[in-house]
Amino acid sequence: MSTQIREFIVNRANYADSKWIAREAEVENGQVLAEIEKFAFTANNITYAVAGDMLNYWAFFPADEGWGKIPVWGFAKIVKSKCPDIKEGERIYGYLPMATSFVMQPEKVTGGSFLDLYKQRRELHPVYNNYSRVSAERPHDDLEPILRPLYTTSFLIDDWLADNDFFGAKQAVLISASSKTGLGLAYGLHQRRPEGPEVIGLTSAGNKKFVEGLGYYDKTVVYGDVAALDASLPTLAVDFAGDGDVIAAVHRHFGDKLVESTTVGLSHKDAPRPPSNLPGAKPSFFFAPDQMKKRSDEWGRDGFDKKLGESWNEFAKASARWIKVEHGKGEDAIARVYSDMLAGKINPAEGHILSLK
Repeated sequence: MSTQIREFIVNRANYADSKWIAREAEVENGQVLAEIEKFAFTANNITYAVAGDMLNYWAFFPADEGWGKIPVWGFAKIVKSKCPDIKEGERIYGYLPMATSFVMQPEKVTGGSFLDLYKQRRELHPVYNNYSRVSAERPHDDLEPILRPLYTTSFLIDDWLADNDFFGAKQAVLISASSKTGLGLAYGLHQRRPEGPEVIGLTSAGNKKFVEGLGYYDKTVVYGDVAALDASLPTLAVDFAGDGDVIAAVHRHFGDKLVESTTVGLSHKDAPRPPSNLPGAKPSFFFAPDQMKKRSDEWGRDGFDKKLGESWNEFAKASARWIKVEHGKGEDAIARVYSDMLAGKINPAEGHILSLK
């Protein structure tokens, strides 16, 4: 017996063109149907779309030619199971499509997790195919899908920078300082002060007061004031927006003193890409799973999970004082948040939890 699924899809050539569609899905032997309970939508999800071809994000939940399903993080409940190791009624957390439900194929099942090796996802990166089995609401149940995937990236960048002695930098410039991944990295770097580099946030005039109020940054400046920064010190830059004009301004200001230039996010989808002949370190893209694999090999997976979990819990406590969780329900609400996020209209102090029911 088939199940009807409603899915939110976007035009891969024009992200502003989006729609809801219905299709039929079958649950075969060894598979389960997961009904999506709630998920977060952040600027990070726009990055998944912008980098969809480069980093294969479109492949996780394929759509018809020319269309794509943007992955999100959230919770789901198993409502139909033909897998003996997974019971109906179980709650899971992980990587989801924007849909009412989806079919999974759980394998390598343990008491706390499993891998979803459904046919299209079998060859994709296991970081995204690993699902937690959760018995009840967690201490930071709403914050988890909003911040934890982003904080995992923040944690890994912070660890990677420290692992490389910050490339000799005395100051770290975070571009798009109000982005949630940027805030997580600033929080981690702040814990390393005064031994670590000075943490400088670059942000818009409208977000400057918010960023300054967090206490994570040693200094906050607006994009147009890059020239006011000390260009005599070895500097690293981490960019969360992908605005080529801002990246170029940073490179030209610091010149050869820019010892590392790392791109993490591409949320400003219409911004120009940076020119290829910039002074200073050549910009490179940070792929979090690579550092995760390195540390999992060195610390063991349990050791990695323990370090990340302890750090996450502290960040979640700190974040609860500044973030306001907004809940949206239904297809129209989801489409509206998507449109606002695409247009950059979301308040950085807001986190959006969405559901269809």
